[in-house]
Amino acid sequence: MGALMATVWGRRAVWLMGTLIGVGLALGAGHFMPGRPAIALGVVGVVLALGVTVAEPAMIPLMAMPLLLVVKRVGGTGLDLSVSDAALGVATVTALVFAPRPFSATFRNLLWLSAIYQFAILFTVVANPYASGVVEWAHSWLLVAGALVVGWTVGRSGHARAGLTLVVLTALLLALSTIMQGVVQYSHGEFHEVYTRWPYEMQKNFVGTVLAFAAVVLYARPSWMGWRKGWSVAVFTILIVALLMTQSRQAIVGLAFGLLVILLRGNAHRRRSKAVVLLAVPALVFVATTVRDQVRSGNGFNSANQRITWFQDTVAYWMTSPWVGHGLRYWYRPGEPRFQPPNAEIEMLATAGIVGLIGFLVLIAACLALLWRIEPEYGTLAVAVVLGKVVQGQFDLFWSAVQVSIPFVIAGICLGALELHRQDGTLLWLQRATDLTVPERVSMALPDGGLEGS
Repeated sequence: MGALMATVWGRRAVWLMGTLIGVGLALGAGHFMPGRPAIALGVVGVVLALGVTVAEPAMIPLMAMPLLLVVKRVGGTGLDLSVSDAALGVATVTALVFAPRPFSATFRNLLWLSAIYQFAILFTVVANPYASGVVEWAHSWLLVAGALVVGWTVGRSGHARAGLTLVVLTALLLALSTIMQGVVQYSHGEFHEVYTRWPYEMQKNFVGTVLAFAAVVLYARPSWMGWRKGWSVAVFTILIVALLMTQSRQAIVGLAFGLLVILLRGNAHRRRSKAVVLLAVPALVFVATTVRDQVRSGNGFNSANQRITWFQDTVAYWMTSPWVGHGLRYWYRPGEPRFQPPNAEIEMLATAGIVGLIGFLVLIAACLALLWRIEPEYGTLAVAVVLGKVVQGQFDLFWSAVQVSIPFVIAGICLGALELHRQDGTLLWLQRATDLTVPERVSMALPDGGLEGS
């Protein structure tokens, strides 16, 4: 698209195409308005979206950021998808057309890794031909490659700060809702886990994982994000309190690993509170203790023993088709086990077999290695959120909306921001600023439109 717009005839062709599409949509809206106003309003929305995209190509991906955290199902007969998937799909289509190019070498390699994974799980789609498997094959591409492209578009277009801020603020709303509900629940003497019910009912592990992602972003707080320390600490504290109220053990463990990466790899001149580690240790001990107690309780229906049973049943089921598995989302088919395995690798074995598991391990390991190699000011956050999701996925569902897409969206934002700052010279200023002492950075003049160094 960029090469096309660089020529006079290319710009004329794009404008002519846009005019024809606009006229066609306008006529369609006029045709449907009397009898089908909902369709007409949808057409009008498409027209407005096209206009916004022409003015700012990253606007739709940026506006999709809060919606990516909404797991509520939408649709009617023949259509059942989450708001997050719908928003990610629209944003991906827009980003594929208007994403700033050229892609960086690291970003291209990540897209190739996604393609390798898609090829690896294609064997199970062919061996187990049914509709939900084909849909999930495309869905897995959307959650990884689509999310990366959306994040890249936001970051490379200069909206990295706004993109991360929208993710954090949306998580903050969930945290406040969880805390308020928890206070009411605790006032009645009920100290069990809090299931957030506003603005709609959400599973505690989903809420906990989303809060953990946002907390990792704030603890990393890269200088190009532009958040001051005071605000970051305040919002981080709210997120942690809400996360503890959900009692999502998987999210707590994933968060601990993410924070550890940031603490160990963070810039030596940027102070981060070590008290987080002191809090993480007892939290991990609490998780281990509760799991041990549940296993020893003899109650076969608590969460720990139920997972052990699911693991055993899934491994036995996988052994009947070890190489290509039983198909993606086989648990939706009649006569098949009716549960999704709560472990990333076991799920891959059961759904896509040994071939799919190898593709998955290559995707994750190479992705973490590539992100680790880029500048820490950008790569540390990307590694922390992706690793946190991988760790969380050892104890819970891995392939699910939001919980997969958000880490890769954040990774894409980091890569896009890195490439933008390389191109405009801001990266050199950032590297210089992070090497200065605090007084030197305070006295250092910010460039026009620059970023805060605190």
